[in-house]
Amino acid sequence: MAERAPFNVLDPAAAGDAQRRGSDPRELDRGMEQMLSYIYASLPNYPLYPGQQFHAAGAGPDRADRISRLPRDLRRDIVSRLPVKDAARTAVLSWRWRTLWLSTPLVLVDAHLLPKGHAFPPTYSTNSQPITAAVSSILDAHPGPFSCVHLICSRMDSYRPQLARWLQLFAAKGVHDLVLVNRPLPLDVPLPATVFTITTLTRLYLGLWKLPGTAALRGASFPHLRELGLLFVQMEPGDVDYLVARSPVLEILNILGCMKGLRLRLVSQSLRCVQIAASVMENIAVVKAPCLERLILHGSYKRGGGLCTRVRIGDAPKLHAFGYLKPAQVLEVRDTIIMPGIRATTTSMLTSVKILSLTVRFGVRNDVKMVPTLLRCFPKLDRLHIMSKRCDKPTGNLSAKFWEESGPIENVVSRITVMSLREYTGEPGEVGFLEFFFQSARVLKTAIIVTANPIHTPFLKDVAFNKASKSSRNMASKSCKKCFVGSTGPEGGEVLDFKTGAEFSIPDPFCVFEVLTRF
Repeated sequence: MAERAPFNVLDPAAAGDAQRRGSDPRELDRGMEQMLSYIYASLPNYPLYPGQQFHAAGAGPDRADRISRLPRDLRRDIVSRLPVKDAARTAVLSWRWRTLWLSTPLVLVDAHLLPKGHAFPPTYSTNSQPITAAVSSILDAHPGPFSCVHLICSRMDSYRPQLARWLQLFAAKGVHDLVLVNRPLPLDVPLPATVFTITTLTRLYLGLWKLPGTAALRGASFPHLRELGLLFVQMEPGDVDYLVARSPVLEILNILGCMKGLRLRLVSQSLRCVQIAASVMENIAVVKAPCLERLILHGSYKRGGGLCTRVRIGDAPKLHAFGYLKPAQVLEVRDTIIMPGIRATTTSMLTSVKILSLTVRFGVRNDVKMVPTLLRCFPKLDRLHIMSKRCDKPTGNLSAKFWEESGPIENVVSRITVMSLREYTGEPGEVGFLEFFFQSARVLKTAIIVTANPIHTPFLKDVAFNKASKSSRNMASKSCKKCFVGSTGPEGGEVLDFKTGAEFSIPDPFCVFEVLTRF
């Protein structure tokens, strides 16, 4: 009998412990591997050259060394974009390069220090010792400052003294962009409080840690921090509020995998984008955020399969893009709780929102009944994106008569120019919505329908296509470009891409298609 493949994340001791507790270690290993894949996909990019050789640009026909003749600042810029081992090796090129690495702000990514024969991401069999030894040697040798340090390949629980030393060096020599990811298990390794005293940070991402106590967070000082990411970090209610309060120029806040129950009370003069994904959310309150432009809540749920309890929008006059709002969530606008059929007033409207994304279970009547009410709360919408979500216990589809009786919705009639429906399978509730929308939207320019991936969600694609085509026969807009696209991703769509959501040069963070196929 063939020998079973080794675990990717679990070491033999952790696998044995899981088995003794009655858990399937292979299932746990797959879960840990998926968790790490989500974390790695959520990390920011680092400013390194992709690795091609310089020989073509560096030498002329006479083989003269032209790069060495470049001004010192340009050569330092070249060194700063090389993987750390290559950057250090430039010291042997010539006397012109000898001191450049030590005088250039350090860029250190420990994924480039993996032992020979070990690809990224590392597995449990990857020996962390040479990686941590190399990191220690580099940090001790370089005088600073450290431009970018990403440490994502080591099991930090086994190297706590080294980690403590690194954090002291970061605080003493100055680091701007810091990413610290602990390889599981365990999942609750305490994060040293020293990290909250590194005042030079402009970007900080933490993955798979347990935040220290409230006293340490109250002493945090991040006067230059502009971007904060907390990825599968164990924390107590109020911890994020403390960090935001001590980051006076923070613009981007990303949270992934908060499983304890997130209660967020946002008070910030600088925040522009807040993104929360795959988390147990209990209460998200935007109390006072005068610069907030994007609020993106993706994959929110509660233990036992329930939905997010409450989303409250108070003072957010610049909020431009909002999603993925679920009709079953409790939405409170200022002091008004939005209920089905409630009459929209000036105090219950968010007139700044131009882009809205909804996650709707068309097989659940109460979800669909909330859609007209929600649309009326955002009277200035230009773009509407809907994610159709399957449900375990459907309560029936509402007929076209429901949409007729809902009456005209002003933004649908005269404002919305782009509409997308994702994870479409042709179920009656989806088709009824499309018929209503197409017959009402007079200024619609682009309609995008993305079918579910039939590998994950069985349905008859040709039948769904015909239903979508028929629903658009009596379109109010005669100049609308209609597009029918098939998904190749997982059920429910891809995991939220923090980079896209926080990229302000992308005007619509919910519209994922730039090349459209006409149908």
